[in-house]
Amino acid sequence: MNRRDFLKTTTVLSAAMLMPNYLLSKEVRAANTQRFPTPLEPRMDGDVKEFHLFIDIFQHEVVPGFRFHTLAFNNQIPGPEIRVKQGDKVRVIFKNKTELNHTIHWHGLHVPWRMDGVPYVTQMPVMPGQEFVYEFVAEPYGTHFYHCHWGTLLHMQSGMYGSFIIENDDDPIRKKFPYEREYTLIYSAHDSNFIRNELNAMLERMKERMYLMKTGRFDKKRFAVFNTKEEFVKAVEEGYLPPYVVSRRSRSDLPQPNWFTVNGKSYPMTPNLYIRTGETIRVRLINAGQLEYFLHLHGHDFWLVADDGLPIPQPWQMNTMRLSPGKTADIIIEGKNRGIWTFHDHDTSRVTNNGLYPGGNLLALVYEDLPVEETELNMMAKKMGLTNLPNVALDE
Repeated sequence: MNRRDFLKTTTVLSAAMLMPNYLLSKEVRAANTQRFPTPLEPRMDGDVKEFHLFIDIFQHEVVPGFRFHTLAFNNQIPGPEIRVKQGDKVRVIFKNKTELNHTIHWHGLHVPWRMDGVPYVTQMPVMPGQEFVYEFVAEPYGTHFYHCHWGTLLHMQSGMYGSFIIENDDDPIRKKFPYEREYTLIYSAHDSNFIRNELNAMLERMKERMYLMKTGRFDKKRFAVFNTKEEFVKAVEEGYLPPYVVSRRSRSDLPQPNWFTVNGKSYPMTPNLYIRTGETIRVRLINAGQLEYFLHLHGHDFWLVADDGLPIPQPWQMNTMRLSPGKTADIIIEGKNRGIWTFHDHDTSRVTNNGLYPGGNLLALVYEDLPVEETELNMMAKKMGLTNLPNVALDE
């Protein structure tokens, strides 16, 4: 590169850095790093990695101007990312700061059955103010997640989920695709009306239950818990009405999501995936919600390299993939087509904010080496009086 070209390039890059709304500005890229799960640092206790998680009621902002009360690990949605090495000894000290019951299920991990977090099957629920200690060895390798397994219909869509990544120095995926950067994207769906109504109702029920327990008036039928199936059947035969007969909800009252999020945010606050020409990136996809997503990347094919954390012996290429509830998938994107590209759910009902398109599960793959002149306004934009190529559209 000669001096003239160097000066020209430097001038262009400097101009880009000074544009506050430009996707490549320092301000935008710095803010973007905050839109991915926050790593949770462990405390070493001998050879054990010890993590601390708590759950509390939290007011969460999905997009500017819209907040709702929800449940969150360590006051963040998604919860903090736990990242360990395969074979590490792990201890998670879980504190319940709410007036509701909770557990943690380690989705995809091979933990001892008493650590699996299923209430009344592997453990008693962690009641208000209580702690529970989970201990296990980190297995198997791959992309996994954790979530509450009590009141799951409410608690997961409220935000009680987080990524759990188990690494291996002998990474089989990096061997095939030497990636330089990686990103974690956690998808979910939320019915803000259901969350508000059901959360209030559950808090009232728990107040009643806690009072009855404190006064020694615990009753299996009132709490809907039985020691055996036979005990339950006998109670029904004697006139007991199970909660699904005297139902708190009907089918029409089940969640009808009106907000769709990636890492707890809806467009335009969703994260960008940054890449450079010739670079390879790894993207970990986690479906922590109850809906299916059909994720489509414009301008590229990507490699599907892991399914539920398990490396795929023969990766294959695609540009649209199905991500079902509870699934994780790892994809590799190769920087072969410079530009700004949409990565979104092709079921466009999930690309909405409270019914308005565009919104929801919409984000961008952004090339960091995109020349500024490629973003210059076209004639129509200039006629509209725009000074920059707009990055945000809220109503089409």
